[in-house]
Order: sequence, then C-alpha cells, then structure tokens
Amino acid sequence: MFKDRYTSWDAVYDVAVLGFGGAGATAARFAAGNGAKVLLVDSAPEGHEGGNTRYAGQVISSGDNLDDLKKYYDNLAYPLSYDKELMNTYVEGLYHIPEFLEKYLGVKPFIMGKHPESPVSKALYFMAHEYPELPGQETHELVAVHEGVADSALWKNLRKQVIDRSDKIDVLYETPAVHLIQEENSKKIIGVQIKRNNKLLDIKAKHGVIMTTGGFENNPKMVETYLGETSLNPIGSLYNKGAGVTMAQDVGAKMYNMANYEAYGIFHGLTPKPENGQRSQFLPFDWPAFHQGSIIVVGDDGTRYFDENEMHRHGHTQNHGQWRIMNAQLHPYVIFDSKKYDELANDKDAPYPEFLKLVIKADTLPQLADKINADKDKLQNTITDFNHFVEIKRDYAFNRDPNTLTGFDDGPYYAIAMVQGLLNTQGGPVHNAQAEVIDVDDNVIPHLYSAGELGSMMGRKYNGGSNLAEDLILGKIAGENAAKGVTVDLTGYDAETSASKHDAAKKTLGSDIVKENYETGPNQYIGKSTAGMGNEIVVRVTIDDNNDIKNVEVLKQSESDDYGKQAVEQLPKDIVAKNSVDVDAISGASASSRAIKEAVSDALKHAHNNVTE
Repeated sequence: MFKDRYTSWDAVYDVAVLGFGGAGATAARFAAGNGAKVLLVDSAPEGHEGGNTRYAGQVISSGDNLDDLKKYYDNLAYPLSYDKELMNTYVEGLYHIPEFLEKYLGVKPFIMGKHPESPVSKALYFMAHEYPELPGQETHELVAVHEGVADSALWKNLRKQVIDRSDKIDVLYETPAVHLIQEENSKKIIGVQIKRNNKLLDIKAKHGVIMTTGGFENNPKMVETYLGETSLNPIGSLYNKGAGVTMAQDVGAKMYNMANYEAYGIFHGLTPKPENGQRSQFLPFDWPAFHQGSIIVVGDDGTRYFDENEMHRHGHTQNHGQWRIMNAQLHPYVIFDSKKYDELANDKDAPYPEFLKLVIKADTLPQLADKINADKDKLQNTITDFNHFVEIKRDYAFNRDPNTLTGFDDGPYYAIAMVQGLLNTQGGPVHNAQAEVIDVDDNVIPHLYSAGELGSMMGRKYNGGSNLAEDLILGKIAGENAAKGVTVDLTGYDAETSASKHDAAKKTLGSDIVKENYETGPNQYIGKSTAGMGNEIVVRVTIDDNNDIKNVEVLKQSESDDYGKQAVEQLPKDIVAKNSVDVDAISGASASSRAIKEAVSDALKHAHNNVTE
C-alpha cells in the first residue's frame, strides 16, 4: 500500500521486524546491537511465538571444509540456480556456525562429529550426511547449543537475546503485520501496517522492514495454489499463514521456490491424522516395528504406493534417480494384522503408545475397506500380492527389503488414518546476499529485507539443519543492514523526511514482555522452569507444616493444546497425590512434564531454603 510520507504515524521505529521466530529474533537482536530502536511483531500469542524454530530439532548445519561445503550445497540445489554471491555468503556462514554460537549465543557448541559416542550423535548421524552420494558431503556436520535435540534449546537462547535487549526491542504478540507501506515513486518501504487489538496501526520504519514471517503451511488456499495439495497437515507452528508472501507480492517482489516444501514423520513423512486445527504429532521413522513385518501403507484406493521400509530424506523419496516429495494421498492408511497389533501393543520402545487408540478394527478385509473408504477388491488384491512377495522373497511392486516382509494372517485387521506431514514451505521473495528483497525487474526494493524460511534457498534437496543455519546467517545480515545509518537523534528532527514535529510527538508502542509478580500466602512458594516447549512455566506450591505438598497451581504456562495441555492438567494432581515430583511423565509430552516437575522442584527448594534460614 502507498502512503504520503508526510502524514502522521501511530508510532516510529528505526527498524520493524515482522515475525518472532529464529530469523526474526536474530534480525532484531543485531539491528538493536547496531543502535536501532526495533519493533518486533508476531501473530501468535505469547508462548507460541518462535515459528518453526521452536518446534525444530534444534540442530544447525555446518562443516569444517569450506570447499567441500560449497560443492555439497551446489549439488543439493541442483538443478535449480541461485545467486552465486548469496550461496557463497550462506555457505561461508555455515563454515563459521560454531564461532557464531560461541560469540553471539554464549555457548560452547556441541559439534556432533567430535562426539561420535554420544546418543545424540548416533541418533542423528543419518541427518548429518543426508545425501551421502553427493560430492562434498563428508564435511557436512550438525551443531547444537548443547547435547540435546527437539527441546527448543536454540529457540530459547535466541528469545533470551531479544529479552536481554528489551530497552531497544519492543515485542508485540497477537499483532500480525498486514501491509507494507511503500513510497509510490521511489518504491522504498517506509513502514508497515499492523493489526493490534483489532485496530490498524501505521508504523514508520525509518531504516528498514525485515520480513521473517515464515511460510504458508497453515494457509490451505496457498497450499492448494502453490503446492497443488489439499491434504497436508502442519507439524510446526500453527501461525505460519503466508502473510509475508502476500505482503511481498503487494510491493512487486520476485518470488521463488513456491512449489517446494519439506515433510517429516514415519514412512515418507506421514503422521497420525490429528483433529482439525491441531499440529501433527509425528512418529519417528527410526521405529523399526512400525515399518517392518506384516504392515503396509495404502493410498486412497487401497493399494500400496511406496516402499514402507525406505529411509526418506525430509519427506523426499527415490524417484527414478532423483529425490522428490510424493504426491499426497487424501486419506492414506497404515494397515496391519493381529500379530503386528500385539507386537506394537507390547513394544517398550514405542514413542507414543497411545497412538493405538486410533486404530480402526475389522474382522475381514472387505469390512476394513468399507471403514476406510477403499476399494474392496484392490485392498484384497494388495494383501494377496504382498503375501505372495513374502513367499518368493521379492517385492515386485516396490522392491522392499525381503527381510522386512511378513505375511498377513487371516484377521482381524487394523488401520490407522494418516496424513502427509507438512514440515515447512520454502517459497517467498527473492533476496540477495545483503538480504535485500528483489523486485520482478531484478532491482532492489529499498529498505525491505527478508530472512529465514520466507524465500529460503532450500529449494530441491534439503539437508537437516539448513533452515536454522539460514535463520542465523541471513537474520544477522538483515538486522545489521537494516540498521545502517541509525544515529542517536537528540532533537527529534528527522532529516530524511523533514517531518520532525510529527515524528517527535509520536511515542513507541511499548512491549508485551513485562516482569510479572506472583502473590504467595503462608507456606506458599513460587517455582519456575523454561524446560517446556512453551515459554516459562510458573507454579505456586503450597506445603503444610510437615513439608508435605498440599497443592500445586500452574500460574503461567504456554504449552501446546494437545499433549502439553494433558501434562499441565494431570501432573500437578499426580505430584500432590504422591507428595513427590518423582512421577511418570505424560506420554508424548516429555518436555512439558519435565518443565512442570522442574518448576515444582524449584518452589520446594525455595521452601527448604526458607526453613533452613
């Protein structure tokens, strides 16, 4: 949208950052570090910001041989073409990731290749070299902020970098960006329109706007338009709805990688189908019991459509020499027999045992076909063919390893509804090595920057950890470049617009991040933890004169609405009943359970200290 540059503004900042995920947190931090007063907005409520960074595995791509890294990423991108300067800048950033973590995040990086005996390193070795056949892959490495994965540790560190600079960064939750504000003649971006408490506010950004709004996983219309799919379900943030795509298009940005996305989960990226509006809870693909034996996956018509035992690469499977994401089935199902059901029910290594509650049971295959809306004859023929492949020890349909084949028995039979898990999209506006957004004529759109998954270079073959590295590398570049030219203005005079009396009268908007105080009565103590998947968990624990736990109240939490909510509701009761934090975690909510127990332990420690004093 266009705006007269001399009209009044609702607030004035040096830099506006749109999206409080990994890239946004990094961009805001470095813009503030270069003197800018920053507005950082996100559409999610507090505790659910973070974009996909919050839910990612927390591992970052790197490597200790620059030439090999360049070869590897050139081959990952092939046959797509990219700005060579941009690719070189990114790969050089990968090479320096360990230094970045130490210098800017204040941690000693955990480099997995240097700790081959670590359980974390062993579990993720396949991802460190996701495409082992490509030149240069030997150097590729995964790095983390500590020896742990899937625990939001990187995200929490990045968020803390923002909180620690709250004097320079205002954070607003539940405040989506709606439009970029552009000068009509120069095409320069001079501000952004945001929606706050159902009111539209025009925010002046004197030096730049940085778009880090992530992808469009939660925008069904965009998923249908750009990906050609109608049955994908998001695994990460529920707030990536494509706002950055729309805003970039409105100001004439060139777009790329719009048809590329990553999947994740078991098989080639399938997850148990959740309720509408819920994130997918994926089953890890390194669970042998669930893709070997008398178990198959069928598509919409009741026939198999891939090798169930094949190790996928972020949803990519072999396609005549290339690795591509499969076309998603509308209603795929896992099918297995009674002996496999018994095996799964008694599998102590099952990641989420409660998933068996999702089973559909039928005594015969025709009955099962009716229940899953599949063709009866095709489902029967599929099982007949599969049993034949078992007998001859050769899967002529998809060449599945014969050692993983076990014939189906005579019933009963079971099915679980699945859905293709959408990890993230990669498309968005094209940007250069300076993180500046490019228009359709290949010109820079002044004062507009982009970083992260919005316009990612990861367009064809994706190696795990690459997007998080992109957040850090391009986020830093965008923040520093957007803050160029920022000076301390003691007079309120804006030399750029000569509108000093207008801007000087406008205040900033303040921040949603405030220090909170919690009341306590006799024998009550406050405990806190940041070990969950949300932000801080705060509890108030009441003890009696014998130091027995009488009540646990959760005063603040922002865990997920599925398994995390179960932990928040159930664990305090379990702790009181047992008079101990030594209670079983809620299955599927290990992080939330750990955080609640840690917060209660923290409160009890305060109680103990009070007694000893």
